Amino acid sequence: MITLYWAPKTRAVRMFWALEEVGQPYELAFIDFRAKDREDPAAFKAASPLGKLPAIVDGDVRMADSAAIALYLADRYAPGDLAPRIDDPARGEFLFWLFYTPSAMEPAMTEKFVDLPANPAAYPWGSFDRMMSALETRLAEREWVAADRFTMADFMISGTLSFMETMKVLAPSPVLRFYMQRCLERPAAVRGREKEEAATAALNA
Repeated sequence: MITLYWAPKTRAVRMFWALEEVGQPYELAFIDFRAKDREDPAAFKAASPLGKLPAIVDGDVRMADSAAIALYLADRYAPGDLAPRIDDPARGEFLFWLFYTPSAMEPAMTEKFVDLPANPAAYPWGSFDRMMSALETRLAEREWVAADRFTMADFMISGTLSFMETMKVLAPSPVLRFYMQRCLERPAAVRGREKEEAATAALNA
């Protein structure tokens, strides 16, 4: 059984959805980031050397990072479905958009949050506006971001768009909003939110 190391209000909450997509049983291990004298379990330390969430243990596999975990789960438990196979020509575009979240969306959000001056020549993502424009252009005439079907790339991107909406930095865009809605209405996404909410409520009981 897969163990998910998690805490509420962290990137780990989105992994409930990813695990529901692949349909594998999993258990939860709470990491209390607020503890003054925090002592992490050895298995968590092995999975996440930086002590960051999310992290998973799956048999002999120990790993951290949302995009890496999403890719692992897709390749191991839903090959050819949630991730194109290694010999599929769509694999390249899938990988680009899978890692678009950590390499472009998240750093660009930081630019927006802290009001950094635009510096497209220096920032790898160009600028927040350029990052969003590229994504909107990609989705203007397609239902999913890569491989003509829902993949873990959509899981990563739509979850980040949802966070951006919560933080009120998602500009009005029918294209992106309808895309986000399609993703978040998937049965696995709904189950994931329900289970995460129940787990959070249990911690606060």
